[in-house]
Amino acid sequence: MKPTLKPLEEQTIVITGASSGIGRATAREAARRGARLVLASRNREALDRLVEELKSQGAAAIAVVADVGNAEDHDRIVQTAMLSFGGFETWVNNAGISIFGRLEDVAIEDQRQLFETNYWGVVHGSMAALRELRQRGGALINVGSELSDRAIPLQGAYSASKHAVKGFTDALRMELEAERAPVSVTLIKPGSIDTGFVQHAKNYLDEEPRLVPPVYSPKAVADAILYAAEHPARDVYVGASARAISAFGQYLPGVADRVLGPQMHRAQRSGRPAEERQDALWHSGDPVEGGDAPGVCRGSLYTDLCTRWKGLACASLGAAAALMILSHCLPNSRRKS
Repeated sequence: MKPTLKPLEEQTIVITGASSGIGRATAREAARRGARLVLASRNREALDRLVEELKSQGAAAIAVVADVGNAEDHDRIVQTAMLSFGGFETWVNNAGISIFGRLEDVAIEDQRQLFETNYWGVVHGSMAALRELRQRGGALINVGSELSDRAIPLQGAYSASKHAVKGFTDALRMELEAERAPVSVTLIKPGSIDTGFVQHAKNYLDEEPRLVPPVYSPKAVADAILYAAEHPARDVYVGASARAISAFGQYLPGVADRVLGPQMHRAQRSGRPAEERQDALWHSGDPVEGGDAPGVCRGSLYTDLCTRWKGLACASLGAAAALMILSHCLPNSRRKS
């Protein structure tokens, strides 16, 4: 059965990791477009502030304090959605965290904790969501990364977790299609996004880490997520650079190793000494939507075109994107790329 997705104004949307970054941007944009919201995060204070903000603008929203690594917390999210809004039409598994450092330097317990959030959070959320979506139909949207397709050094654990998310999402999609379940399953693959990603990550480097340009605004990802909430889509890349890195790694893997290895070692180091700070690997982080990256692209023309022109047009753009692997946004630019 082909999934039929409702307009946003007729939907209740569940978003994990909603207190900051991509999750918060998605909640704000979904509320603006008339959706009802169930927002989940570990940070009670930040969630409550966001819900009050959205309610003051006329939106229907409710907060659920939850750790996505716990399956029982997802059951509470489902129960809250059922009691408050009678269910939900879209579930967004968005919560995530990173670690910067060489794999040999990163403690195994920290890598396990990263997988609890990035991978098991998606698994638990997907299983909980499907108990409802399989009956009523809707969209399951998992937020992966450009690193779901191509690993890079110094974020090896994060790359591995996002590869796992891709494998899980692809297998789940095929299983649901085989049973003709009315559920659209989408993997969102953002490039570098100007959120609290760096500030929240645990850092094993002797320098402060930084995002690899080009860097896009969180609203660009929010727009992609909400597109998938209304239109069945398999994968949505956010940013031409995300598609380019994927294509580079797929078609020229050896060359990509030799080029991206040294480049990514340099590009992820800021040159500033590492600071003492509280990361969000084991505890909730400060609620921020945007980070401090320079020259942030306000949107992605590539993603805009791919979500409007499907098929050959998008394939052509993908081929062109592969030629833009070293492109970046000009400092203080407001253009799209």
